[in-house]
Amino acid sequence: MEGPGYRVVFEKGGVYLHTSAKKHQDPDSLIAGVIRVVEKDNDVLLHWAPVEEAGDSTQILFSKKDSSGGDSCLSEEEPTFDPGYEPDWAVISTVRPQPRHSEPTRGAEPSSSQGSWAFSVSLRELKSIRRSKPSLNWAYLVLVTQAGGSLPALHFHCGGTRALLRVLSRYLLLASSPQDSRLYLVFPHDSSALSNSFYHLQLFDQDSSNVVSRFLQDPYSTTFSSFSRVTNFFRGALQPHLEGSSSDLLPLPEDEPEPGFEVISCVELGPRPAVERGAPVTEEEWAHHVGPEGRLQQVPELKARIFSGGLSPSLRREAWKFLLGYLSWEGSAEEHKAHVRKKTDEYFRMKLQWKSVSPEQEQRNSLLRGYRSLIERDVSRTDRNNRFYEGPENPGLGLLNDILLTYCMYHFDLGYVQGMSDLLSPILYVIQNEVDAFWCFCGFMELVHGNFEESQETMKRQLGQLLLLLRVLDPPLCDFLDAQDSGSLCFCFRWLLIWFKREFPFPDVLRLWEVLWTGLPGPNLHLLVACAILDSERDTLMLSGFGSNEILKHINELTMKLSVESVLTRAEALYRQLTSCPELPHNVQEVLGLASPAEPHSPSPPASPLPLSPTRSPTAVPDPADPAPQADSSLEILPEDESGADT
Repeated sequence: MEGPGYRVVFEKGGVYLHTSAKKHQDPDSLIAGVIRVVEKDNDVLLHWAPVEEAGDSTQILFSKKDSSGGDSCLSEEEPTFDPGYEPDWAVISTVRPQPRHSEPTRGAEPSSSQGSWAFSVSLRELKSIRRSKPSLNWAYLVLVTQAGGSLPALHFHCGGTRALLRVLSRYLLLASSPQDSRLYLVFPHDSSALSNSFYHLQLFDQDSSNVVSRFLQDPYSTTFSSFSRVTNFFRGALQPHLEGSSSDLLPLPEDEPEPGFEVISCVELGPRPAVERGAPVTEEEWAHHVGPEGRLQQVPELKARIFSGGLSPSLRREAWKFLLGYLSWEGSAEEHKAHVRKKTDEYFRMKLQWKSVSPEQEQRNSLLRGYRSLIERDVSRTDRNNRFYEGPENPGLGLLNDILLTYCMYHFDLGYVQGMSDLLSPILYVIQNEVDAFWCFCGFMELVHGNFEESQETMKRQLGQLLLLLRVLDPPLCDFLDAQDSGSLCFCFRWLLIWFKREFPFPDVLRLWEVLWTGLPGPNLHLLVACAILDSERDTLMLSGFGSNEILKHINELTMKLSVESVLTRAEALYRQLTSCPELPHNVQEVLGLASPAEPHSPSPPASPLPLSPTRSPTAVPDPADPAPQADSSLEILPEDESGADT
């Protein structure tokens, strides 16, 4: 690809061909390569070659950014994969998508030589481009030629599909198919079909000329920001090209890491209000809410106080049992005692199930043996810098181990997944009772068990909701992250998975969790906490020139440097700013708990420091989720202040 008349305008490494249809890829079936877009004479080529044949990119002429503001495609600006950071947010195992084998359209049956998989195609020969569905795994693209053949699927293990599409849009019009949002139909810039559709669009919409102008100048960005307005006009013009297009595509794996190009309306938010946090609830204040027979009174007001100020450390052991649903807010003292007796019997019956398994039986029970091994490994490195768990033969570690094994008996379908020990550790530290800690942990898991389920749907949904909130709150930040191949917000995965357990000092985690457990000011406050952290770091991220790896590194380095009170104050301010907007999109209202899917036109309630609507209970939380790639290094416990325990 070197020599006179050649100019490489785009290059991206870490683009693989998967030559096996097995569910779990064998390393020998993955062919690493480099994808390039090359200007050659009067043609533009898309070229892929294995790494050993790709050549030294430093010897190839790249187009430089000129004074006119054209795009720069220097290879060093493209993000690269850094295995030292990526596993850090992926703390639990996942099921990879199942790739399908695809034969190259040119040449003979591939031999053992990887070089026979190399291909080159003129952009003028492309008919369509299909991208994979969003997921937390890598993305891939399948290119279909005018002749009806499919080139081998290109798997972007290091990201870069958006960057490639952005470059291709300089030479082609990429029109999203009205029938399949993941299918882009390819047209030359002088396509008469598109021109005719734009003409009719202008007749119907006086503002459409601006859309057309922007589309012709920057087809990539306009396609994904404004195309919803012109889809109906394209439908008729493109119909002849659509017939048979889907059938030409190979069967594809299920998932892809880069979310789709959602069209989100611009929202004019008002000024961000000032918020002041309150003082923690004291034992005396709590006692004022205890009425006859030990029943708590004025519970909404009490929850509001916990939300605004948290709890005094001495009160947590009692109050957490209510916040986590172990004890009923409405129950009397006698009812609570009876409930505890019942739950104590139930706990020890479950514990006896695994305690009574003999070594010989366990040898024939691979599931229990696997859970025990995983729990022992995780417990041995959970919060060991906290005085409650430090030192060898620590009794706290034994309690962690027993509670987690008993939870496997309690929730057979879920069992134990890495990361659960992080959620149990602060609860056991505060409650300091095996039975009570177990049932409080079960209450917490009712909120977050979907995070650990194999389907991964809950984690995908939460990352999508986080992106939705962030795009409404700060579109420039989202655009920046998109440009750096970080728009999927995967660097927030660990935050959401274990509710910021490793991001704050131990005492701050206790304060954060008890505030989140109130369910105020609505569901998904943890997403606004994530938005608040990103909002506080936006200038550092956007003004530093960070690439995707630097963004991930910077986010990881925030660990133990965040102030929980500052973050909670900012999160509440963001909530009030959003809820005060009279034109807040309905999907954002759903995330904030202001509207339900069944009531799309219900008005938003007035903004207030604390909503009057009922709050969620620990059991009223959506499900599913799925673990992502597992790495032992991701579970190394970060150093904690020895004063990490509240005193």
